[in-house]
Amino acid sequence: MIRLKIKLALFNLISKLAVAGLFILILPYIVQRINLRQIDESLVDKREKVISLIEQYGIEPFIEADSSDAFGSYNILKEEFISIERTVFPEEINDIEVAKRMIEDEIIEYRVHNYSILIDGESYLIEIGKSLESILRAERNIRKVILIFVFFIIIITFITDFQYTHRLLRPLDLIINKLKKITSPSNFDRQEIKTSTSDFRQLDRVLIELMDRLNDLFKKEKEITINISHELITPVSVLRSKLENILLDGRADKETESRVIESLKTLQRLQMLINSLLMIARIESQQYLKNETVNLNEVLNEIIGELEPLTFDKQISVIKNFEVKLELPEANRSLLFSMFYNIINNAIKNTPENGNISVNIYSRKGENYISICDSGRGMTDEQLKNLFFRFKSRDQRSGEGTGIGLAIAKTIADFHNIKVEVSSKPGEGTKFLFIFS
Repeated sequence: MIRLKIKLALFNLISKLAVAGLFILILPYIVQRINLRQIDESLVDKREKVISLIEQYGIEPFIEADSSDAFGSYNILKEEFISIERTVFPEEINDIEVAKRMIEDEIIEYRVHNYSILIDGESYLIEIGKSLESILRAERNIRKVILIFVFFIIIITFITDFQYTHRLLRPLDLIINKLKKITSPSNFDRQEIKTSTSDFRQLDRVLIELMDRLNDLFKKEKEITINISHELITPVSVLRSKLENILLDGRADKETESRVIESLKTLQRLQMLINSLLMIARIESQQYLKNETVNLNEVLNEIIGELEPLTFDKQISVIKNFEVKLELPEANRSLLFSMFYNIINNAIKNTPENGNISVNIYSRKGENYISICDSGRGMTDEQLKNLFFRFKSRDQRSGEGTGIGLAIAKTIADFHNIKVEVSSKPGEGTKFLFIFS
């Protein structure tokens, strides 16, 4: 994708090149017409000078008795010539043509002005010519100068257009950067950008108003979630207590006990779901403190130790590769523990027996990374698309989970400004990459 400022600069460049190309196409004709017009005016001017000399000195100095009634003169480079001869043409002649002349065994093409004049009852023809080679040479020189001038004009205007476009669109870049930095509408930068372009100022104000409305809607959603969750906790706890008492009483038959146990499992999943929703709402409402410096190497070691019975049962190899010691300041250890626990536990569930899971901590180009990779069944593009949406990532095949664990993990990552990237292919496993800037 090409950025807007580049597109505008390219459009300006292409339009200038198109105009310059058209100008270059018609340039030879324009230059030729200008040169010919100047040559014709020069020929007429020289004719007037010749006539003035004839009027001043008479025709005799030019036409001698033994010269066959003709006079001819050309300069040493054969670029110009003047010819005067007696003629018998009764009509007046006043035209300009292109004609070839033989001068010292050399044929040269001239632009010739023919003009007839009547002196003492005798008709004379004056011919004044200028070599076309000089005209062509002048055309080439002019064309070269103009082409160089056009080239530099295009380069200079392209640079100035690009700089102006960059300066003009800078407010748009600032707006884009403001949008990139937000993790929720509540932390959107509401300071108006400084710009003299009313469109960008209006766009910024509309975005601020939009974020305010979204923030209000999110607050209401969180309040509803918290209220509903609190309202559900008490009846679920009471119902669970009653069902447990039925089992403890010992008077129920086996079929009733089996149904009660199934109901207790359902209530447990419901209670887990309620607690998860409450956790997400509290994290998004900034109700958790970030007042700890967390050693993530220790956190991952602790999680791997806790989940060792599960990996042992499935004969899964857990490979640790901690290249650096990674500590995260201003963090919440319990939330980070929950985030990585969800990811690693999920990897174990989706990795077949005798598979492997790798947990890596490393640093590259000033950024720290934690990657958790498994050799499990992987995910399709559609699953990846909905991975962090609530209830959409639930494993329909196993019927396990609430479909909210990865949503919690993403919420915790956003709370700590940790970027999460996921790559996966069916049958090739999944990789979770946590990026700490």
